Amino acid sequence: QVQLVESGGGLVQAGGSLRLSCAASGRTFSNYAMGWFRQAPGEEREFVVTVSRTGTGTYYEDSVKGRFTTSRDNAKNTLYPQMNSLKPEDTAVYYCAARTLPALSDRISDYDYWGQGTQVTVSS
Repeated sequence: QVQLVESGGGLVQAGGSLRLSCAASGRTFSNYAMGWFRQAPGEEREFVVTVSRTGTGTYYEDSVKGRFTTSRDNAKNTLYPQMNSLKPEDTAVYYCAARTLPALSDRISDYDYWGQGTQVTVSS
């Protein structure tokens, strides 16, 4: 099994940036495709980005394309989403997720492990 711990959230002004981190336990981190999802109050959890097991393949939700990027360091078992040009509508709890298959996915049901989430709040 895998344990995921998110960090890096906080309060920022619109137009600012945050760099999140997802640290994973285990020695097979490089075998997992990873994803980030977010959930705003009163809304369903939605897809943000997924990254392949090697870090060379990514897929972003349309609303964050050009603003968010992501990378992974398999040696450190850590995933680093970089969020730029943040908007108030980006305010949500952000969750790191992992699946035991290497293929990219934007479906919540395809992920096997989840972190506890980190709060991102963007003020206008």
